[in-house]
Amino acid sequence: MIRTIIRSMIRTSTAPLAVLVACLTLHSQDLSPRAYLITPTGSHAVILSSSFNSGNVLVDPSVPIEDAKGSFQVQVLGYYQSFGWLGRSSNLTVIVPYARGTFSGTVKDSFTDAYRSGLADTRVRFAVNLKGGPAMGIREFLKWNEKRLLGASLTISIPTGQYDSARVVNTGTNRWGFKPELGYTRRWGHWVLDGYAGAWFFTANNAFFPGQSHRTQKPSGAIEGHLGYYVRPRLWVSMDGNFWVGNRSTVNQIEKPDQQRDSRAGVTSSVPITRNQSVKVSYSRGAYVTKGGAFRTLSVGWQYSWITLQ
Repeated sequence: MIRTIIRSMIRTSTAPLAVLVACLTLHSQDLSPRAYLITPTGSHAVILSSSFNSGNVLVDPSVPIEDAKGSFQVQVLGYYQSFGWLGRSSNLTVIVPYARGTFSGTVKDSFTDAYRSGLADTRVRFAVNLKGGPAMGIREFLKWNEKRLLGASLTISIPTGQYDSARVVNTGTNRWGFKPELGYTRRWGHWVLDGYAGAWFFTANNAFFPGQSHRTQKPSGAIEGHLGYYVRPRLWVSMDGNFWVGNRSTVNQIEKPDQQRDSRAGVTSSVPITRNQSVKVSYSRGAYVTKGGAFRTLSVGWQYSWITLQ
């Protein structure tokens, strides 16, 4: 009986890969359909993903580089676990990214290029359902139908990435980041609509280029939307888009003209391979770009998921 329930759950549940793949699109530029998906308590997943990025990849506009171009690859190792918290469906996600790539541009009227390879900043995300998704075991979950969901999350960017204050380009940021967010989901049969609104807040970087500069950055507000279609359980496709504004920085009390007002658009598909495995592929590019974000991203992720019986 238990084996039958588990098999049925695996067939009907969509795994949490959407939260993890390509999470290093960096802060406001995230595109993550199904980020507030409900899973039974005791759900676990391990995720491996790789994203390929090319174009104008200057994601930090305050860095004094002109005509910045390049290509970089990001590998991500992630872990997801769901549980009940105050009677509500909740989950915790941890991702550890590794980035490498080549960059070129003009710094103080001199052309330069560079190769970087190293750990990027770790992210930890806690999400809890506020309405529509109580904490459920496998049996309760199989009787539940997704309709309206309201959730909240807090993502923390931890400065574990490699950072050298004498370098213009680094894989780490040498600062903490915090993103509170609200997410709303509405499903009608095969169709599902996701909408999120949140903002990134950053601590200061006291070792900014070229050495001991003090850099602060104003909050960055972002909205994100996804229209998805389930072909069958665990097989779905989504059209994705976002818009963010903010990020104006100050270096040594001098405000920089680097405020961003940008957006990205893309498409995502999740395909089941076996009962426990699935693959997710996504593509996105800059749609409206003022500062940074004008690059193309192709991401491929593999996930293995399982259930721990409560």
